[in-house]
Amino acid sequence: GVRVPDGFATTAAAYRRYLDHNRLTDAIRRLLSGFDPGDVAELARRGHAVRELILAGALPNDLADELVRAYRALSLRYGEEATDVAVRSSATAEDLPEASFAGQQETYLNVRGAATLLEAARRCIASLFTDRAIAYRSQKGFDHLGVALSVGVQKMVRSDLAASGVLFTLDTETGFRDVVLVNAAYGLGENVVRGVVNPDEFYVFKPTLRQGFRPILQKRLGTKELRMVYETRGGTVGTRNLPVPEAERQRFAITDDEVLQLARWGLLLEEHFGARAGAPRPLDIEWAKDGLTGELFVLQARPETVHSARDRSSLHVYRLPRRSRVLAQGRAVGSRIGRGAVRLVRGAAAMDEFRAGEVLVTEMTDPDWVPVMRKAAAIVTERGGRTCHAAIVSRELDIPAVVGAAGAREALADGAPVTVSCAEGEAGYVYEGLLDVEVETITPGELPRPATRVMMNVGDPDQAFELSFVPNDGVGLVRIEFIITSAIRVHPMALLRHPHLADAQAAAEIERLTRGYADKGEYFVERLAQGIAKIAAAFYPKDVIVRTSDFKTNEYAGLLGGREFEPVEENPMLGFRGASRYYHPAYEPAFALECAAIRRVRTDMGLTNVKVMIPFCRTVEEGRKVIETLSRHGLARGENGLEVYVMCEIPANVIRAAQFAEVFDGFSIGSNDLTQLVLGVDRDSPSVASLFDERDEAVKLMIRQVVQAARTRGRKIGICGQAPSDYPDFARFLVDCGIDSISLTPDRVVDTLRLVAEHEARTQAAQETPPPAPSPPALKSDAAPSSRS
Repeated sequence: GVRVPDGFATTAAAYRRYLDHNRLTDAIRRLLSGFDPGDVAELARRGHAVRELILAGALPNDLADELVRAYRALSLRYGEEATDVAVRSSATAEDLPEASFAGQQETYLNVRGAATLLEAARRCIASLFTDRAIAYRSQKGFDHLGVALSVGVQKMVRSDLAASGVLFTLDTETGFRDVVLVNAAYGLGENVVRGVVNPDEFYVFKPTLRQGFRPILQKRLGTKELRMVYETRGGTVGTRNLPVPEAERQRFAITDDEVLQLARWGLLLEEHFGARAGAPRPLDIEWAKDGLTGELFVLQARPETVHSARDRSSLHVYRLPRRSRVLAQGRAVGSRIGRGAVRLVRGAAAMDEFRAGEVLVTEMTDPDWVPVMRKAAAIVTERGGRTCHAAIVSRELDIPAVVGAAGAREALADGAPVTVSCAEGEAGYVYEGLLDVEVETITPGELPRPATRVMMNVGDPDQAFELSFVPNDGVGLVRIEFIITSAIRVHPMALLRHPHLADAQAAAEIERLTRGYADKGEYFVERLAQGIAKIAAAFYPKDVIVRTSDFKTNEYAGLLGGREFEPVEENPMLGFRGASRYYHPAYEPAFALECAAIRRVRTDMGLTNVKVMIPFCRTVEEGRKVIETLSRHGLARGENGLEVYVMCEIPANVIRAAQFAEVFDGFSIGSNDLTQLVLGVDRDSPSVASLFDERDEAVKLMIRQVVQAARTRGRKIGICGQAPSDYPDFARFLVDCGIDSISLTPDRVVDTLRLVAEHEARTQAAQETPPPAPSPPALKSDAAPSSRS
């Protein structure tokens, strides 16, 4: 069921026949003995000598004849006298689960005619001894002459007239197995593989894709500056790069339907190649779209060799206790942090200037750079996406890399000390100076799992896949304000009223941000849906509780175009926020966009583990209005398993908990607001900051009361405030109250798992230990003797 272009291949025996025919074996062995492959200059000299030796040879007549016959037969099948083919190389040691050898040998595109094919075949054989291939085999311990090469000849897919790219059947940064990552750019695929362009990027969620849903979790538009096409000038064959017009760059290179088709093929291939092992095998797949027929093709599939072989029995979490000025920014590769002096390398000729432990900064890399990359503390490239050569090699070498960091060579001074951080989500940063780095090692299998559920507060979708590996019971709080601020940046009403805004400058900036969206509301819905979906997918099928927007009016006004739609309030903390906005005529159209995004995640993507939570709901009647509003916009409580919770952060929520329990499916205590309103303390005021304490007896009394009320009425209740993250004794108090779940910042989950499990065990032991037997009463010294005595 997977469409593959036709072709043929020579065998490993043909390669050995070439060496024997030209008596090359002994000479190659002498040239590759007794030198250090880490010496870049000596490696280049010897590699060049071996390749020249091979290219001076000739193909045996019988091999040449067979190649020509096979080529003519292939041409006839396509109704041509001399069809266009790709001539590719594959080594016998290549694409093993423990060693990828990615990009070590050469590929020749748009090859036409028998004579050109034979020359390309000889060059493929010689490419078994590129400098990078020699260095890689030396590092991996392979015998240079124990490896053979097959020449694969494959009908060209006319992706020069359409698009092509790479897909991985896991997340390349974290090893998260439940997604397919698809990269796409215009033209032939060599630009994507080599990192010449920054491609479009798509994530597709496997579990619900198998169920028939359309779970494109994320779409990221690449810059796609160049398109590799056939060279047609002067009757020559080959390829060249042309600039892509701006209008095309602003469009995705392939459609959603094509993304989903490629993802389905990825699943089929993963299961096919994993059948013998008894489990799906993660793959690295090249694909292309034919611009003449509109058909998609898979060109090659090989094992992914980095994360699929990684030991997940322990996790290493890297952190920066403090940050400095950001000098450059791009896409993070891996999750480590590296430090060192900048070494600007402006081309392959200058590679010998690089010293071990430096930070390699260059425009882009190709396989010839591997010997230098291996010595780097970190790597920064101006071009390339997360499936380019620099990214693939950096992952395999376990070196932090930032790719697609435009302007890095201008921003980073040669010799300057820098810290390269890939530990902060999808964005990678180059900081000024050598910063301190903290590393925490976690062994998930050794952590206890208490009866009280320990969940996470997650705001950044870019960190969700990595956080999913930390032991957890789901996500107790997704603040969609973070997604709106970082991924949308525009007030929803400004999108709905665009272009009729009073602020012309804001209107122009919104037009720039939403370019490609005829419906500006769809910009909000799609981006919010993708942010929520990525978090929901990372923790699927565990509960992921999404809190609807809880900006205050001053915060909403800070969004692009927001001042036109927000009142000025003396005390925004107690003003037009939370539930009161959702059914209000001034904001309900914007809330409808939030509902549409959540509905898309649950209905179109199949992520029904998403629950909805309503913040700052002041009265039971208001709660009913919100439930009606949700239903009106396609989120009916109970439909398709939808649960709707309410934040417990107002004393009224505690006092009338029994009535709120009739309206909502559960509660989540927001300890910050509840403390503020119980104690009458403005939590943002430094003058009374010392009085703000979630551990105050009045606050604890409220919490104890609402937990008891929820449990009595069979409703779930958890807490997603900051207090249990900050105070271990407060976490113990919550366990004693009988709370169902505690949701914390990710950095506190591991410690809290241990603390809660230990406290539960101690409490249970105390309950099971019988009370000591009462002591017999002491005899009084003046007691009268009994009649018996």
